[in-house]
Amino acid sequence: MKNDKTFVWVIGANGMLGHEVVDILKVHEIPCYATDIECDITSIEVIRNYVEDKPITHIVNCAAYTAVDKAEDEPEKAYALNALGPKNISIIAAEIGAILIHISTDYVFDGQSEKVYKENDPVHPLSVYGKTKAEGEAFVQQNIKEYYIVRTAWLYGKYGKNFVYTMLKLMNDRDEISVVSDQHGSPTYAPDLAEFILVLIGEKSQFGIYHYTNDGQTTWFDFAEEIYKLGSKYGLISSDCKVSPVTSDKYPTKAQRPKWSKLNNIRNSYEWRYSLLKFFSEIKNINIYR
Repeated sequence: MKNDKTFVWVIGANGMLGHEVVDILKVHEIPCYATDIECDITSIEVIRNYVEDKPITHIVNCAAYTAVDKAEDEPEKAYALNALGPKNISIIAAEIGAILIHISTDYVFDGQSEKVYKENDPVHPLSVYGKTKAEGEAFVQQNIKEYYIVRTAWLYGKYGKNFVYTMLKLMNDRDEISVVSDQHGSPTYAPDLAEFILVLIGEKSQFGIYHYTNDGQTTWFDFAEEIYKLGSKYGLISSDCKVSPVTSDKYPTKAQRPKWSKLNNIRNSYEWRYSLLKFFSEIKNINIYR
């Protein structure tokens, strides 16, 4: 998929998803700029100066404040990255005529009913993280017409911290761990999401909000059990560890999380267990204590 007229700016390129987006663009020989904290998205003038004289046709915003519990104590920082940043990016994207692909989250929903959330369902976030991401979405919709907002959930990948790496470390360090069993959702493998972003870049789909996760539904507990099974199979877990279910009220956190965050997924995707297997086949020689 090579398009000489396409030039992508990936924001948050050192993060888990941003890294994958840059990788897949390189594979498909699509030229891109890649920036991270050196380009301050909370300053519209910094962004305006950065894009000057650059032939950018698409902007992929993967930057976000994702420390869900810490955000409760740092709402200003969360707002700056999750709301003000997308506001500035969307204004500049409109100014230069670039298509904006903005990554959002299932945390914009409250998860109080066992329904599959559709793209046009009203948002009702429970946490500072979710509220600031919802505000970011609103700014994008206000400031630019040519946008894709892509909501995803339970994202993991080989770059950076994520639930899978955390579980592997705990399973090696402890004889028993407890994992929440009453929160439902769909894990998403970052390279799979990067593939979907590539589709949005290459095909002019209808602008608006899209949901993308791996297919199927699970709980954090069942996800952890599958991690333990594959971690043992691939030699990444060297000792026995019992994985026990626990309810959310027994595992309190600062930020309230949606108990049900299954997103509808109208695009074809890989089943979550298959993608987790792909992940383990790629990281079998990795140092999980990095």
